Amino acid sequence: MRHLVTMSKPRILSQFSTTNGTSKSTTFSFPLLFSFLLVLSHGSFTTAETVTVNIGAVIDADSRVGKEQKVAMEIAVENFNNTSTQHKLSLHFQAAYAAEELIKEKQVQALLAATTWHQSALLADVSTRAQVPVLSLSAAAVTPPLAQLRWPFLVQLASNASHQVNCIASILKSYKWKRVIAIYEDDAYGGDSGMLSLLSEALQSSGTVIEHSLVFPPLSSVSNPDGFVRDEVAKLLVKKSRVFIVLQSSLSLATHLFREANGLGLVGRDSVWVVTESVSSFLDSVDTSVISTMQGALGIDQVYSESGGSFDKFRGKFKGVFRAEYPEEFSYEPGIHALRAYDSVYAIAHAIEKAGGSNRTQKVLLESILSSNFAGLSGEIRFDGGELILQRIPVFRIVNVIGKRYNELGFWSSDLGFREGNTSSYGSESMEAWSDSVHWPGKLRGVPKGWVMPTVATPFRIVIPGNSSFEKFVKVVWSDALGKGYSPPTGFCIDVFHAALSVLQRSYSLPYEFYPKNDTYEALVESVINKTYDAVVGDITILANRSKYVEFTQPFAESGLSMVVPAKPDESKAWMFMKPFTKEMWTVTFLVMVYTMVIVWFLEHQSNPEFRGPWKDQLSTALWFTFSSLFFAHREKIQSNYTKVVVVVWLFVVFVVTSSYTASLTSMLTVPRLQPTVTDIEWLRRSNATVGCDGDSFVKDYLRNVLLFENVIEVGNQENYPKKFKSGNITAAFLELPYEKVFLKEYCDEYTATGPVYRFGGFGFAFQKGSPIATDFSEAILTISENGDLKRLEERLFNQLTSCSNYNSTTTEVDSLSLQSFWGLYLTSGAISTLCFLFFLIRAIKKYCDSFRGNPGTMTPSRKGAWNRMARFVRFLRNGGIRSPARAPSIGRTQNLGARDSMKWELVSPSEISDDHLQGPRPPEIEIPTRSE
Repeated sequence: MRHLVTMSKPRILSQFSTTNGTSKSTTFSFPLLFSFLLVLSHGSFTTAETVTVNIGAVIDADSRVGKEQKVAMEIAVENFNNTSTQHKLSLHFQAAYAAEELIKEKQVQALLAATTWHQSALLADVSTRAQVPVLSLSAAAVTPPLAQLRWPFLVQLASNASHQVNCIASILKSYKWKRVIAIYEDDAYGGDSGMLSLLSEALQSSGTVIEHSLVFPPLSSVSNPDGFVRDEVAKLLVKKSRVFIVLQSSLSLATHLFREANGLGLVGRDSVWVVTESVSSFLDSVDTSVISTMQGALGIDQVYSESGGSFDKFRGKFKGVFRAEYPEEFSYEPGIHALRAYDSVYAIAHAIEKAGGSNRTQKVLLESILSSNFAGLSGEIRFDGGELILQRIPVFRIVNVIGKRYNELGFWSSDLGFREGNTSSYGSESMEAWSDSVHWPGKLRGVPKGWVMPTVATPFRIVIPGNSSFEKFVKVVWSDALGKGYSPPTGFCIDVFHAALSVLQRSYSLPYEFYPKNDTYEALVESVINKTYDAVVGDITILANRSKYVEFTQPFAESGLSMVVPAKPDESKAWMFMKPFTKEMWTVTFLVMVYTMVIVWFLEHQSNPEFRGPWKDQLSTALWFTFSSLFFAHREKIQSNYTKVVVVVWLFVVFVVTSSYTASLTSMLTVPRLQPTVTDIEWLRRSNATVGCDGDSFVKDYLRNVLLFENVIEVGNQENYPKKFKSGNITAAFLELPYEKVFLKEYCDEYTATGPVYRFGGFGFAFQKGSPIATDFSEAILTISENGDLKRLEERLFNQLTSCSNYNSTTTEVDSLSLQSFWGLYLTSGAISTLCFLFFLIRAIKKYCDSFRGNPGTMTPSRKGAWNRMARFVRFLRNGGIRSPARAPSIGRTQNLGARDSMKWELVSPSEISDDHLQGPRPPEIEIPTRSE
């Protein structure tokens, strides 16, 4: 049976809280009364088929956002009531603290939280207890943990700020601003501090950090907004960064903020202001007095579709109602807040329709809201876990405030990057190309530095070492004993600074003043860290722990720690002839020579009389042939073609090796050689020797903590090192490489460098962390390095040192030649010798087998045992079984032995020929001496 519900005609109630906490009804304006009558015209009687549903809305009626939201919600209610036949909406406006009143007295079935995330969280607490769904038009920058369990009836219609923050980070990265100041209006529930965390995380990839955060309480809670904002903004004057990011702000705070910042000179040359959607969305609605204080600021806001019949109808109706209700406003265009407000009412209305009539519960209504899926004016509306699902990646518009309004520069999205306004494609990772289109604060030409730049009135304060250990790098001549007056500083580092400055001044001027200071280098760097000075110029070593707190330029000189010790002449020349080759090289050379000797003997002693005879004669002949070939003095003739191949390759090896040996030995004998008195750092540690270093504390700490020296003393300056060495106070000195070069240039005949070099980052200038001037100086140093100016400064530095005119800092001891340079040559020689030996052996085996086939009465080798076959083969080789038939001398030739085909010769060793055989012709019959087997 259907329940009959008798209720009053649908109506729209508007109630706003007064400052004392009471409520009063407001009178309807004509457009609102017209809307009310329009509702009545569509249904003047409430029947059993129509159910009136009360919904509550919490807005800030005095703000531009609240005004837009109120009008948009009223239009949404009116549109729904005009089309729905089963339900009518009754909308009640109230302040946040009166939410419980809406639930208890008005029996609202849903709440709209159209203010800040802080107030949405308050409403969520109330709605959870009353089990009333609440739609929030704002979202936390970072969703609180367990939010869905804590506020099960909360539905967020807005997305978090992560994409918006990434857009800001991309803008900062485009212009390489390294230090920023974040400004936001406080939110007790973490909505805005969450944006600060998101921004800090997004900036990490580009190396940008948030130098300072200026936090304002809600401006409505401040009794004297002008004075309070002025005092807070004045705190920024002592900060070096001039890049200001307004993360979250009400329009009221933004108005006060820019007015006071202009009065204090913070919206001027070299400053940058970036505002987020919370401010930029109202640029169309504020008057020119506010716009005039924001000149040059960049703003971002999310792009939404302005095409389609639904939007056009809403826009036309909104402008008419808004103009009638708020004629004092400057603009009547709807913003993103109005679109979201309209979509929120639409979501609740259709959820009510879907949930049904009298049997509907609040949980059913909540589930119906969460299942929403429609295309709203602000975009696609779908939820997951109480949060809005983004159907596509948001696109943000980047605008530049100029004149009475603003210019649209382009667009950005996280997946496609930047797109300039007059182009149709994305793809750029930087908006630096837009620089010519941007009007910066103070009418600056070019990209602002985002930093406090020096002027003639406030020059750049540069501290320099007043007592450098090596004055060739930085020299300060004090005019009085108190160290107050001084002449202009000189030295290599000062020359590099001036050379880089001349390049830098092509872009902008840099007024500066030097401040010499007699202190440690750590203290000089610390004075930049604590912002006493803007930079330190000198022979400052780039170290990791220093780089954490200051900004170093590119190094202009290499740096490393090297050991310098007294030198003595090298008197160990008795065995100098052995030093051109390493021990390994000598050993392998000897082995290759012996191997070649054996191969030559084996190949020649079968057919060459000069390599036959007793074993000792054969060995001496082979050795003599091999050694004499080293000097190309061998006289023995070779007959085997295999031997000729081996000897040709061996002679080539001999030529290369002897030439290399001669060149290396010549270098060792002609280059002056000074031997260090100490070569081993380990020996210094074991003997607990005293070592010296300059006054830079990091060197002393490195020697003690890393190299583990116990006795380390500081040597005041360059002239004190020879005194300390001669007096025996130090055994070795550890100097950085630039110092070592200068020192050895002065004392090249007394001291030498030895041991390993422990590398560091080089010499550089240090600036305050995040200073863009450091980047400009780095580029200038690279420029003078590439055009040769830096090299000329180095040459001038060493040309001024004349004590050792023949010193060459690049001179090093000639190294012995190692096998690494010759192993390919030796491998080739050994491989060819082996191949020739194998070919010869194969030929011998073949002839050995053929000899049995020619004598059938002899047992074949296959019928004998292995050892017998091997012994027989060795005898075959020993007897010259494969030598080529060669005519013996006439004295060894038989005569009248029968037919020509029975003639036979036997080759004998020269050692077996007696003296009588060499005395000329003999009687016709001569006995040929033969060697007994």
